[in-house]
Amino acid sequence: MGGKIGGKDIKNTKDMKINELKPLDKNPFKSKGDRQIEKIAKSIEDFERMMEIRKIVIDENNQILGGNKRYFALKKLGYKEIPDTWIEKVTDLTEEQKKEFIIKDNAHWGSEWDYDILEEWQVDLIDWGIETEDTRETAKLSELKFESIYYTPVEIPNISLKDCINTDKFDAKIKIIEDSDLSDEQKEIMKLFAYRFIKIDFESVANYYYFNANDEEKKVMERLRLVLCDSGIDGFIEDDLLKIYNDINGWNGIIDSDD
Repeated sequence: MGGKIGGKDIKNTKDMKINELKPLDKNPFKSKGDRQIEKIAKSIEDFERMMEIRKIVIDENNQILGGNKRYFALKKLGYKEIPDTWIEKVTDLTEEQKKEFIIKDNAHWGSEWDYDILEEWQVDLIDWGIETEDTRETAKLSELKFESIYYTPVEIPNISLKDCINTDKFDAKIKIIEDSDLSDEQKEIMKLFAYRFIKIDFESVANYYYFNANDEEKKVMERLRLVLCDSGIDGFIEDDLLKIYNDINGWNGIIDSDD
């Protein structure tokens, strides 16, 4: 049984001991570990005839050009010999054609490339029309269209501070506390626990901060960590990052400690 690769004749070998096959010393596809070989071995075990359909391709020196992982899977399964129907030998490819076959035969399997070997082989995947993960991601990004990275509402909201919170659950819990037989001291402590039921609408907080708050309100909101801001010393990142900067550079008196 024969065939052609790139217009070249292919002839099948006689029966061959598996140890006569030579896996690639430099494989441009990184190994995904034993787990991948185990999966291939299982697929061969379940459907052995696949090896007749997708043969191991070797050159005149028994170097494997296509099917290195299947070779290792067969070894794992304990095969000692390979039927001639599982092997195709190509004897008249140039070294450059061998490299091209090795790469193109596996390019559609989503392998992870070893770029050091590709550079050594002087291979440009893009010139060969082969996609990589990088080129696929670049293509996806190039299709995205951005009008602006900032969101501006169609109508500027007019929000009050009270609109930023919902106290329905909190008020219900306070009523339970007030109606109880707890002491006054116990009630006051329980009320502190009940504050966790106050719901903060952080979208409204952000809109209020940006569109409606005065400077003093903004300052307090920043110190309460209600908004993220990048204004440096007076902003959200002040405490931790600038304290570290202070320790490193010996700055003093820049930051107050209010936590």
